[in-house]
Amino acid sequence: MAIDNHDLILVLDFGAQYSQLIARRVRECGVYSKIVPFNTTREEIEKLNAKGIILSGGPASVKTKDSPRPDAGIFSLGIPILGICYGLQVMSLMLGGDVSCPEKKEYGLANIDIIDKSSELLAGISDKSQVWMSHGDSVSRIPQGFRTVASTSNCEYTAIEDGKRRFYGVQFHPEVVHSVDGMKMIRTFALSICKAKNDWNMGSFVEDSIKAIREKVGDKQVLCGLSGGVDSSVAALLIHKAIGDQLVCVFVNNGMLRKNEAESVLDLFGKNFKIRLQYADAENDFLSALKGITEPEAKRKIIGKLFVDTFYREARKCGDISFLAQGTLYPDVIESKSAFGGPSSTIKSHHNVGGLPEDLKWQLLEPLKELFKDEVRELGKELGLPDELVYRHPFPGPGLGVRCIGEVTKERLDTLRDVDYIFIDEIRKAGLYDKIWQALADLLPVKSVGVQGDERTYREVCSLRAVTSEDAMTADWFRMPYDVLQKCASRICNEVKGVNRVLYDITSKPPGTIEWE
Repeated sequence: MAIDNHDLILVLDFGAQYSQLIARRVRECGVYSKIVPFNTTREEIEKLNAKGIILSGGPASVKTKDSPRPDAGIFSLGIPILGICYGLQVMSLMLGGDVSCPEKKEYGLANIDIIDKSSELLAGISDKSQVWMSHGDSVSRIPQGFRTVASTSNCEYTAIEDGKRRFYGVQFHPEVVHSVDGMKMIRTFALSICKAKNDWNMGSFVEDSIKAIREKVGDKQVLCGLSGGVDSSVAALLIHKAIGDQLVCVFVNNGMLRKNEAESVLDLFGKNFKIRLQYADAENDFLSALKGITEPEAKRKIIGKLFVDTFYREARKCGDISFLAQGTLYPDVIESKSAFGGPSSTIKSHHNVGGLPEDLKWQLLEPLKELFKDEVRELGKELGLPDELVYRHPFPGPGLGVRCIGEVTKERLDTLRDVDYIFIDEIRKAGLYDKIWQALADLLPVKSVGVQGDERTYREVCSLRAVTSEDAMTADWFRMPYDVLQKCASRICNEVKGVNRVLYDITSKPPGTIEWE
């Protein structure tokens, strides 16, 4: 593995919404972190040779009968442990303290009173530092050996420590940005208390990964489905850097790509990076299969199956293949191994290739499976990918086929391509692209009457949409400046022949979804 030579801090996940964020904050300190289920055994943890453990928050009440508990043996490993929110409570209860549910809860911002200036965890933290609270239960009695180092008006034991055993606990969430000095606390825990080496960076990851890929692949060939998205692009470049022409990429043009996208992918990866690239122009096949189809799920299934069939056909032209490369990221791995349930660890349809025949007998090669999305972008820059690709907004696997509401035709797709190009172009000109999680345009299955010049028109309607989000689970509509919307509407109606009306979607998720289909 690419992380074998780095110190490790484990995050035990109790079902917290912030577990991934905790791991990311540790990595921002230059220390590798890994999320494991709360019920990971002492023996399993010992084998990982972790320098420290962080117990995450969680939605449960520690006082309920079936609330999650870690293996009690972790407290005899002799390594530092930091409990956050639920993690503090479960540690306190298991070590002989007590937890209660007081009348006054704490949700939102609070200011801590530092009681003990000799605190290791709070070293350098000023009194009244702002933190983010989100808890109903609170520690009502601390275990023997602990001392109180900080409190708030509603929570006596806001931060506690046992310096001898190196156990620490905070009731607030240092991992969120609202905790002003939270990152400083995490850095103190990782570097000063755990004494972990801060040598985790994308430069070292590249070196380690190249070695690992070469050892795993040997002289065999690797196949990669290249979509032009960030994940598959970074995976392809990393593997190519390791094994050169032993990698062959298949790029399927389903006719539902953005304007000039096929040409850009071929130029960048084929001509610039000199990657072996198998190109399949399957536009006519996809359009024929979608003729007369309007139901969203039916379109997705047709596009997905035909993509797999096309990919399979092209793969057979590539010679003897031993490995299939996927742009799987760490959040996908976490989800599949969660103690709280999740999908099985399969080749997922939202990646480049899904549902491939089992008789192919390919081994999976997933060089990005230890990385979060922002780390993948950082890696992309390290490998020389242009910024416009590294920071590209998410784009659905079926492409514009799910944004062409109603029947998908070549004419409607070309219209939508032009609308999409103008929208993104104006967003970039306004300096807003990097502030938006995803921006998209939809072509609606309705027409409207318009007046363009002296001519009465009856043309299609498009909807523009831009959202902010952190993980796509929820999203809020982006407050687009009126002048930018005006420029978009003016250009679209003037430059795109088939459109005479422009709408802006202000629906959040929920109740809507980010995409229309």
